This record gives sequence, structure tokens and C-alpha cells, in this order.
Amino acid sequence: MPVPFNQILGVGSYVVRQHLAGRKRYPLVLMLEPLFRCNLACVGCGKIDYPVEILNQRLTPEECLGAADECGAPVVAIAGGEPLLHREMPYIVERLLEKGKFVYLCTNALLLEKKLELFKPHKNFAWDIHLDGNREMHDHAVSQEGTYDRAVSAIRAAKKAGFRCCINTTLFDNAEAPKVAAFLDDVTKLGVDGVMISPGYAYERAADRDHFLNRQQSKQFFRELFKLGKGHGWKFNQSSLFLNFLAGNERYRCTPWGKPTRNVFGWQRPCYLLNEGFAKTYKELMETTDWDRYGTGNYEKCADCMVHSGYEATAVVDAVQHPWKPALAALRGPRTEGPMAPEIPLEKQRPAEYVYSAHVQEAMARLRHAHPDAAHKVTAAE
Repeated sequence: MPVPFNQILGVGSYVVRQHLAGRKRYPLVLMLEPLFRCNLACVGCGKIDYPVEILNQRLTPEECLGAADECGAPVVAIAGGEPLLHREMPYIVERLLEKGKFVYLCTNALLLEKKLELFKPHKNFAWDIHLDGNREMHDHAVSQEGTYDRAVSAIRAAKKAGFRCCINTTLFDNAEAPKVAAFLDDVTKLGVDGVMISPGYAYERAADRDHFLNRQQSKQFFRELFKLGKGHGWKFNQSSLFLNFLAGNERYRCTPWGKPTRNVFGWQRPCYLLNEGFAKTYKELMETTDWDRYGTGNYEKCADCMVHSGYEATAVVDAVQHPWKPALAALRGPRTEGPMAPEIPLEKQRPAEYVYSAHVQEAMARLRHAHPDAAHKVTAAE
């Protein structure tokens, strides 16, 4: 089973409690970004294009644990940047597990074998290793040769040490369904415990914004992929309804509050993918964000998004409201033939606003006010 039964039970009971309490918006997964610095420079990434002063910032363990308490989500996904560059990451993970959280540590795995002994296997912990296709696809996506082989070596080492290992696969417009199917066969043989798969998102400041799948391309691609995968035993660490959505069979709107993001700037509005302002507290994020201004059909930047950070929570809500649907979808697999669900019209969406630079300038001003000598010292060190 890709998702452990204790996690299904824990998250499921949490979701039912939220519905019984009548809460319309609640978090499922805390997206925790303790730092933005990374040891790769992927051309499709929108998380590392910051001035060096910001790349040198870290959330403290107290800030990380405080975010988990503020938010209350049962699952914490630790992303970045590269979390293993954070010296106190083993302590942060240990304390989150003590709080009863289900923890996924997202990593490119370049440091994993070196750091592995600092972590302990736990039933509620899993490595979530970025692996964007086969050797050729992955090394191209991360702009560095040899990273695929190092990631596979790290997966083998982690599995041997008794850890759960999942992979996180992001696909771009150069993906070919037969190649991706062969890749999924390979990682299944490798023994990964689950695959999280999704089309990429064209981040505002990504070095390459020209090779992302639009919604129609995504749906056609996943229909072809799932058709090739019938009977292959692939383990997806995602809900059956979200996979059905990828194949164009569900007309979902995103629920960005389902995976709130806390990083060195604060609580990011409105989601992990868009950077349109920050709140000082989780309460402020939820109460002051105009959620209706975002999502496909509402905002130009959201038009082609089909990423799990926006839609997995939607699928979970659908499953609670229609409990027979996920069971049928899991039994039959995603439908790969016939008409797709009607698309959300885009005629009334508001135009994109490009506010990234303003937020960076504000953050830089705060840093320089708090540490007037920091910019000089960092520049000299670089």
C-alpha cells in the first residue's frame, strides 16, 4: 500500500472532524520551506532565484515547530531549496514526529547518503526524493549530469537502512508517455514505496518558462501514461481521485488553503506555487487572503495549473463528500477513454500581476535594517 494504513486512518479521521465541525477551509499538509538555498540550479525552479542575503536565511527549529503548531495540519512536507543543507534538520524532523505529524522530507538526494545516519527510520517518516524521469530526463531537468545515478544509489541505501522512500516526479512538455512508463516500471522494481507525479508549474522567476504542459496537454499525456500502466503495479502516493483529475475526468477547482506554505518570508499567499504576499501568522493568512481571486478561471497565473499542491486537497474533500468515488476510481484506475470533464472557462479570469520583485525588495529592506552589515559581509564572503 503506497500510503501506510496508519496515515490513512490519521488523516481520514482528521478530515472527518473538520467536516463535522463545519469548517469550510482547513489545512491537510503544511508545506514547510526552512530555506531557499539549494545545491542544484534547475532551470524550471522558481524557489532559488533570490539575492544571496535571502538564500542565507534559515527558519530556526522553533519557527518550524511553531508553524506546525499554528497550522495544525496532520502532514508536514519539508521542501526548499534543499532541506539537507539545514544543519538542524534531523532535530526538526525528530520533534515533528514527536508531535505526531506524518513527515515527508523532500530532497534531491545529493547529500542523502552522507546524512542518512543522522536520521532514524520511523513509521510516520518518509524520504521524498526528486526524480524527474529516467537518467536522461532527470539530469536534463536538474541541469547536472550524474544526479539520477546518485539519487538511485541514495534510494537503495535508504531502503537498506529501513526507511520508507517515495519519489516526487515533475513532468514537462518534453515528457513522452512510453519513456515515463518505462521509468515508473524501473522505480517499481527499485522498491520505492510511492510515487507523487504531477505536471510542472511555470514559476514566475524560473529560468525556463517555455517548457511547461498546459492543461489539455497534461490531460492527454496522463491518459496515455495511465493506459500504458494498466496492470503494471505502479504505486502512487496520491489519491485515486487526483489521478483521475490528471486524466481529465474530474472538474476540480483548486483549494490552495489545503497546503499552506511557511517559509523565511512568512506564510505565503495564496499557495506554494504563487508568491503574492505574506502573512505574519497562519490565522492572518486564512482570514485576510481573498481566496476567490485565485484558481483556474479566476486568475491568469492559475490557468494551466494541475499541480497536487492545489488539487490533492480538493480530491480529499470530494472523497469525504462522495465516499464511493475513490473506491471505484482505485478499483478501475483512471479512465483513459471517452469525453473529458468540461473545462473551467477562462473568459472572466483577471490578468496576472507580477509582484515578486516588490516582495523581494521589502524582504531585503527588512534584512538590511535588522543587520546593516550583513549585505557587505555576505558579498565579501561570496
